[in-house]
Amino acid sequence: MGGPDDVDQARPSKRARIGDLSSSASDISIDPPDISVRDPSLSKPLAFIDLNMGPQLAAKKETPKPPPASEFVGPRGIIRRTEYVRLITQALRGLGYSSTAARLEEESSIPLQSDAVNRLQDGVLVGRWEECVTLLRELRLDNQDVYKNAKFLILQQKFLEALEEGSTGLALKVLRNELAPLKVNAPQLHRLAAWVMCTNSADLLAQSHWSPGESRNKLLLDLQRLLPPSVLIPEKRLEVLVEQALAHQQAACEFHNTQDEAFCLFADHKCGRDQIPTETVQVLEAHTDEVWYLQFSHDGKKLASASKDNTVIIWEVHAANDVQVLHVLQGHAKPLSFVAWSPDDSLILTCGNDNKIKLWDTLSGKLRRTYDKHADPVTACAWFPDGRRFVSGGVDKCTFMWDIDGNELEQWAGARINDLAISSDGAQMISICSEKKIRIYRFADRSEQTIDEVESITSLCISGDSRYLLVNLSSQVIHLWDLGASRLPQKPAIRYKGQKQGRYVIRSCFGGSAQKFIVSGSEDSQVYIWHRGTGDLLEVLPGHSGTVNAVSWNPTNPHMFASASDDHTIRIWGLRKDKQSEEEETEGRGLAVANGVKSANGSAH
Repeated sequence: MGGPDDVDQARPSKRARIGDLSSSASDISIDPPDISVRDPSLSKPLAFIDLNMGPQLAAKKETPKPPPASEFVGPRGIIRRTEYVRLITQALRGLGYSSTAARLEEESSIPLQSDAVNRLQDGVLVGRWEECVTLLRELRLDNQDVYKNAKFLILQQKFLEALEEGSTGLALKVLRNELAPLKVNAPQLHRLAAWVMCTNSADLLAQSHWSPGESRNKLLLDLQRLLPPSVLIPEKRLEVLVEQALAHQQAACEFHNTQDEAFCLFADHKCGRDQIPTETVQVLEAHTDEVWYLQFSHDGKKLASASKDNTVIIWEVHAANDVQVLHVLQGHAKPLSFVAWSPDDSLILTCGNDNKIKLWDTLSGKLRRTYDKHADPVTACAWFPDGRRFVSGGVDKCTFMWDIDGNELEQWAGARINDLAISSDGAQMISICSEKKIRIYRFADRSEQTIDEVESITSLCISGDSRYLLVNLSSQVIHLWDLGASRLPQKPAIRYKGQKQGRYVIRSCFGGSAQKFIVSGSEDSQVYIWHRGTGDLLEVLPGHSGTVNAVSWNPTNPHMFASASDDHTIRIWGLRKDKQSEEEETEGRGLAVANGVKSANGSAH
């Protein structure tokens, strides 16, 4: 992979520091009558006039005028009344309230769409193509390119239907005399000409991927996307606007951390701090020495921890405060610093200071295979999305690609690897070395690009969509790099400050709903949580009595994460209980321990 030679040195006993169809019509803006208005000459509301009182009163009932309608509505007066009413009408029809929608059109005198658009839609559905072309002209579109492309779509449908029915002569006539003169979409015109050679309907459908049964409805959708929205309102436009508003509120909510996708429309959305897991709900004490690494499985049902005691423990996650030992993986001769779950969580890789990688079955806890090509401690490994290959890197300046059958597929030499990851699409390998660089290797063309950092990088974490890269620096700062652009960035997007690190490998990760938060360990025995987008420090959580080496946020439960520490423990963090719940708890509030597990409610597990 390239890179300057590093000075070989003995690895410390601890870890080395090394992202309904619709349209416009009239501009009439008349409000519906307000039935609460009273006639000053009458003693009761107009709505209750008895017709037997005489023709004069009856006439008065039929002639009240609505108040002048404002052109704009809403608290800020920026919503056009006609557009708003049309969207409501469309929404009512979409919900199946057609008669109510028709009544709204009648009372407001604001039609959902023009008569020409209504007839155009009907014409498409019944196949009156000449009428459709005429109606298209009646729309008087300002953009001639839009007009020509819309006409092309209509005539293309006419052509395909003629061809499918076996009317080759008519199809050729449409192609030569109507489609070709438009001089638009030449590649598609050539394809249409080629389809004339199809010998039968089945051949046509196979080559064109055209579906006669749904083609007219699809044509309406295509016209909807092409024509101006003022002419043909996009489908479900009001619902789209409401969802956009909700999404904006969610994005602006600093503490948003829920999987519930349904939001109340009656009040602005806002979450409180209580949505972030900040309370220790369980302490796991099965390890007998420092815990250097941990990671939740992809389904969130298991947790794996690697320790200086030469073991990896697989924990079963039943609930936020019910995590139990499932397997203790024994076989390594020296401390372990890394684990990696396979994409389907059926296998797990373990590696560390004994220079070996071991592959385990997570269901049975049995060893499947040992890989011993590395000459020095193995610092990290990462799976490809296929679940059959993985890469490993180590202090020996070698990076290997393996398959689960034990075969070495590829090898790169150059720099001492501190940490590495594979992108979610399997196209790239991202690694950090003892130098101040982030290396991005593309498997397709075997090219490598680098991002320069300001200090030594101790660890990395890639987001679920592989757009963002999180790196911990020895200078007590965490950088977020946005890899979503076509060119690599020149500077980090966000910097997260506050945690302490300098002597050891400290790891951070993404977490919470939509990975909205950043959580990190620290050498001051605390856990730090920031808002990913703003960089604001939200929480500093005490609890551990030694360096917090690693953290992992449950990928399926936004209200749960775990931290690993030099104090030999793993803490499971959950939501803080409200005051009423605390008062109802029994006197045994203290942390009790049994079988290597402490419970925050005093019960032994």
